[in-house]
Amino acid sequence: MRLIVGITGATGAIYGVRLLQHLRRLGGVHAHLVVSSAGWLSVKAELDLGRREVEALADETHPIGDVAASIASGSFATAGMVVAPCSMKSLASIAHGMSDNLLARAADVCLKERRRLVLMVREAPLNLAHLRNMTAVAEMGGTIFPPVPAFYQRPQTLEQMVDHTLGRVLEQFGIAHDLAPQWQGWPETGPGAATGANAGG
Repeated sequence: MRLIVGITGATGAIYGVRLLQHLRRLGGVHAHLVVSSAGWLSVKAELDLGRREVEALADETHPIGDVAASIASGSFATAGMVVAPCSMKSLASIAHGMSDNLLARAADVCLKERRRLVLMVREAPLNLAHLRNMTAVAEMGGTIFPPVPAFYQRPQTLEQMVDHTLGRVLEQFGIAHDLAPQWQGWPETGPGAATGANAGG
């Protein structure tokens, strides 16, 4: 399986980097990486990682300006693309079909070829332009997947919070993982066990 991973300048570079780490560890996925100029700044500022360290996690890395790269063509078959994180600038470019760099073009290819596109959009608060751009991508078949942490698994570390979300992302592509257990419902001693619906009202 070929999977494209994009990293942009929104905060949350850890999502893209840990995604690459897990893909390498799990195996069976050939990862193509493309990072925006602002994305490299975020990687350095947030994770203190150099470009070579991150590129080494991918099977192939493409410069952001190389619009003639393999992933820019619909004839190059992939399972789809994850942009982790996705900035509002990149979201806007994808929503309006700008294809002004390789990341946006690769996302556009996924949409036109009806392949899975998952955008881990990261911004708060959201203005109307952000919301409309998300709607536009969703209407074209893309998946808007904000990296919203879940707490019912009672994570003990930042990495556990990130990995739980990434596990959900991997499931979008049918990739088996061990990042987080599936929710099985409350145990018998959990909230509502002897009250509420379980107690007849």
